[in-house]
Amino acid sequence: MSILKRLAIGIILLMGACAPLKAPVVSLRSPVIVKKYPIEAFKYAYITPTKELTSGMGYAYGVQYGVYGSTVTKSINPSDVIAGILIQKGYVILSDLNPELAKETLIVNYGESGRRDLYPGAYTIEVTIQFISAYTHEIFCSCTAEGLGATEADDIRLAITRALDGLFSK
Repeated sequence: MSILKRLAIGIILLMGACAPLKAPVVSLRSPVIVKKYPIEAFKYAYITPTKELTSGMGYAYGVQYGVYGSTVTKSINPSDVIAGILIQKGYVILSDLNPELAKETLIVNYGESGRRDLYPGAYTIEVTIQFISAYTHEIFCSCTAEGLGATEADDIRLAITRALDGLFSK
């Protein structure tokens, strides 16, 4: 075998050995929807404020000439994501509770309700969204779903979207 062929085979084998490992395929749990009463009769929604979450990810690698890498930072405010989806569904988002509109208003609460470890360094984040009548303070429905993305912000955005899609598709 010529030296060039041996060198080419060596490079191919080396590249294969240095290839990044693929993450296992993960199935997310189905959203859980608890719907005591229909919420379609409501026109307004008041979403309790949430704080912005900033998360990031990065990588680094070294070669003979130095160390190189990159980072990505993402932010999310869960109440903004919820508001956007509810606006698409035709709800009017109120900046504060108005007693005159209480019979037609839902109070929307958000919370992170769990994490599920998948494999080393990977986990899902579960969120629960609760809908309460502003007039009776009775729970009308709730939806829970998990998300998995590149960052925690991605996890939360996906979980919120999956939870609300599950609620409005039933």
